[in-house]
Amino acid sequence: MRLIRKAPARRDGGAHHPIRRPLPLVSLLLTVLLLLTGAVACAGEDASLPGTHEDMAGLGQLKGQARRPVQEQQRREEQDLDEQGREDEEGREQQAPAPPKLKQTPEQRLAAARRWGLDQAPLVAPPPPREKPRLTTPEWADQGPDLIPAPARVPTDQKIAFLTIDDGAAKDREFLDMVRDLQVPLSAFLTDESAAEDYGYFRDLHALGVSIQNHTLHHPQMNHISEDEQYTEICGQQDILEREIGVRPTLFRPPFGDFDADTLAVAEECGARAAPLWNEEAFADRMDFRHDDQRFHPGDIILTHFNGPKAWGGTMCDMLRTVLRKVTEQGYALARLEDYV
Repeated sequence: MRLIRKAPARRDGGAHHPIRRPLPLVSLLLTVLLLLTGAVACAGEDASLPGTHEDMAGLGQLKGQARRPVQEQQRREEQDLDEQGREDEEGREQQAPAPPKLKQTPEQRLAAARRWGLDQAPLVAPPPPREKPRLTTPEWADQGPDLIPAPARVPTDQKIAFLTIDDGAAKDREFLDMVRDLQVPLSAFLTDESAAEDYGYFRDLHALGVSIQNHTLHHPQMNHISEDEQYTEICGQQDILEREIGVRPTLFRPPFGDFDADTLAVAEECGARAAPLWNEEAFADRMDFRHDDQRFHPGDIILTHFNGPKAWGGTMCDMLRTVLRKVTEQGYALARLEDYV
């Protein structure tokens, strides 16, 4: 509230009368001195009142100076809100979409395939559905109701399969070139103890449209450790991948495919919406099938690893050739798991 100073009431009822005789010199000096003292006191009191310069109009520069810090603070607050909104939006869209691929003619696709030792060009997957299908956990992996799904396949009638690669030990630069040239969709599930040596490699892989997902810090058998330890393994890797890759994973794969109800509850708490398993495993020179008919079924998830000659006697490119030959021979195309899960 601003104080308003009232002029003293006139004893003559307010009528104005001119001064008829001059004041003595001493009286005049005293009057001037009193007026100056009062003016200084008023200025000091007004300046000490909260909001005085904001409320009083016509103070020119003083008013502008008083408003600048307020305007600057408002501007900073608006920027903070905008940044928070962008962060919230990024949190909702936790995996960036795959970058647009260069359109290739059938002749270009075949030429690229032959450069990488393939007789046939890989088939191209149809567009993903607008709504993701409802995932289920197979009976042999079920841990009870009200848990995130742990699918070994995606429910679909399309002849598609999903290539997923675990751990992160081998960091084969030639493999990056092959993925780029053949425009292969795949997903990587990283373990920190394997990948930490060179997260730059996996940033390059992510730049090709490969999503980076969670496979724990140290690759333990999850159903053999406590709930608190599971939390550390899963949420700890979530934080590292968000920092290193720039997006927070939405999928979690339990090492060895072993887990319990606590694992899935903790994974959901850490931000995962599913815990994909697999129906096939790929190596440099062969594929192992869970199905008795030794064939792909629509929506199957394929497991492999970032390995090399020490583990396989072959390279990552050998593994990818094996997968592409098998799926193409059976009339299947590879699709991106995150578009369906």
